Amino acid sequence: MSESTKITVESNGKLDNAIKVAFATKDMQTINAHFGGAKEFVVYNVSKDGFELSEVIKTDTEAMEGDDKTDFKVKSLQGINIMYCESIGGTAAAKVIRAGINPMKVQEPRAIEDVLKELVGMINGNPPPWVKKIMNITSEVDPRLERWTAE
Repeated sequence: MSESTKITVESNGKLDNAIKVAFATKDMQTINAHFGGAKEFVVYNVSKDGFELSEVIKTDTEAMEGDDKTDFKVKSLQGINIMYCESIGGTAAAKVIRAGINPMKVQEPRAIEDVLKELVGMINGNPPPWVKKIMNITSEVDPRLERWTAE
């Protein structure tokens, strides 16, 4: 039977209200793996104050076949809010979404650190409603109101 291994990293615990973001990677620095073929997912906590490495999830599904591989990976990622990968099939994406994980595809390999910095900037700006929901962020004023009243 295949196993997943979680390598947890000691944290300084200074990130309040952080989301967990996983990256399918072959080198721990780049989003460069297909969801189904990823043997490692590096996980970061991300908040308005920055980001920190949380854990590395190693999955070995070579001995598995078909849907068992996908189900195993989804179960291994339990508790993750957003998962970035190079690509993901439709059936796998549906399973990931049903598990409460938001899958994100990149068009080409990207540096994980660049995406983390973009996420922090987005959280500190005007995050989309689905990110606000994950982070329990409430808006004092809906920015759309200004647009609507201007018309």
